[in-house]
Amino acid sequence: DMEIVQYGNPESPVVLLQPVDERSLAMIEKEIAAITKAADDDYQLLACKVESWNRDLSPWKSPAVFGKDGFGNGAKATLDEILKLCFDRKKTYYIGGYSLAGLFALWAACQTDAFKGVAAASPSVWFPGFTEYLRDHPMQTGAVFLSLGDREDKTRNPVMASVGAKIRQTHDILQAQNIPCILEWNPGSHFKDADIRTAKAFSWIMNKT
Repeated sequence: DMEIVQYGNPESPVVLLQPVDERSLAMIEKEIAAITKAADDDYQLLACKVESWNRDLSPWKSPAVFGKDGFGNGAKATLDEILKLCFDRKKTYYIGGYSLAGLFALWAACQTDAFKGVAAASPSVWFPGFTEYLRDHPMQTGAVFLSLGDREDKTRNPVMASVGAKIRQTHDILQAQNIPCILEWNPGSHFKDADIRTAKAFSWIMNKT
């Protein structure tokens, strides 16, 4: 079973769901502090710990982009686990995360209307076939926050270098689907301020909806 780490107020009607691994969990205290400062509402955050980042957050199989670690197709099983946490009809659920967890959150909102908003901070929208998938599978959510670092597409890796163009495409697709959506550019590369960028994403969708 998926390990869930709880933060914030367990009684709150607002629940943030965020897939994490060891590395992102290590930064979460800073993220929580930033959300608490920026958000209008009390909330609970459930950090949903995945065993394998590349396998458990990927919607379909894809070859390795760097190193040897390819991408699995474990997103459906991960989403099934996360949806078990969304049982209380009186509560509002938001899904989000950083990097591949941001991509997972976007994909998840194409599968279900359980989430009122999606917080996709520096999402891995370079993932092969993803923007095409989005065009054919409209998202079932109330608002989407997208962000990217302004140096993320400055890379020699051709797949990763497409991320700037792909995030603009994602923004256009969502606007065409009439989903309230913002695309925010942050200074720096992919590995800068992941915790603060994720906090901004969650704060925006909570305040927006």
